[in-house]
Amino acid sequence: MAKSIDVSDLNIYYGDFLAVEGVNMTIRAKAVTAFIGPSGCGKSTFLRTLNRMHEVIPGARVEGKVMVSGQSLYDPAIDPVAVRRQIGMVFQRPNPFPTMSIYDNVLAGSKLNSKKMKKSEADAIVEKSLKSANLWNEVKDRLDKPGMGLSGGQQQRLCIARAIAVSPEVLLMDEPCSALDPISTAAIEDLIHELKSEYTIVIVTHNMQQAARVSDDTGFFNLKATGEPGHLVEFNPTNKMFTNPDEESTEAYISGRFG
Repeated sequence: MAKSIDVSDLNIYYGDFLAVEGVNMTIRAKAVTAFIGPSGCGKSTFLRTLNRMHEVIPGARVEGKVMVSGQSLYDPAIDPVAVRRQIGMVFQRPNPFPTMSIYDNVLAGSKLNSKKMKKSEADAIVEKSLKSANLWNEVKDRLDKPGMGLSGGQQQRLCIARAIAVSPEVLLMDEPCSALDPISTAAIEDLIHELKSEYTIVIVTHNMQQAARVSDDTGFFNLKATGEPGHLVEFNPTNKMFTNPDEESTEAYISGRFG
């Protein structure tokens, strides 16, 4: 069941350094939200706070609230591993587990999260996840072959299958197409369109056209100056952002005058 995410007055720190300041937004359920902005403005940092992945960096902490269905992700009683099960992540470069087969790659998260599964149950999860990732027809006859033997675009779809195999409510994607060719990129974008009927999807992209193509809402992040914290300049429906933004700096970035 896809969930919305409400973010209030979020500040993100690495030690004493304030990396991102004062973010407020509501990420809608069953929609695609894109984050755009120049390098170093805090897009990916903010994305990682949505499933507490930033906490793997020593000294990282947040102030403010991130709420999913009325529950704070940063409540002391909440297990970060449970958060990451609920809110999955797909990274910039495809990262299938190199020693695992395609079949075992899909099941990796499920095996960590649960007791032993029956073979029939495992088979069903693999088939459903690969079909959802539009990869089943390409790999169904070689499930025992290494995941690393796939093309880059296929590997990224395998990573998406691995992420959705544990039935998350939200999928975070950190520049999922930046290492892919145009044909593979189009396949991932088509997949994002299909997946939003079941999941809340949040994507960071440097590709302005991609944000316009795939997202329903867009957030523009920027820096006031080098060394200053990143901040959310504007958050609006994508059509408005790309045709009639509220802020001059948003229009300047989208039209290519900086960034």
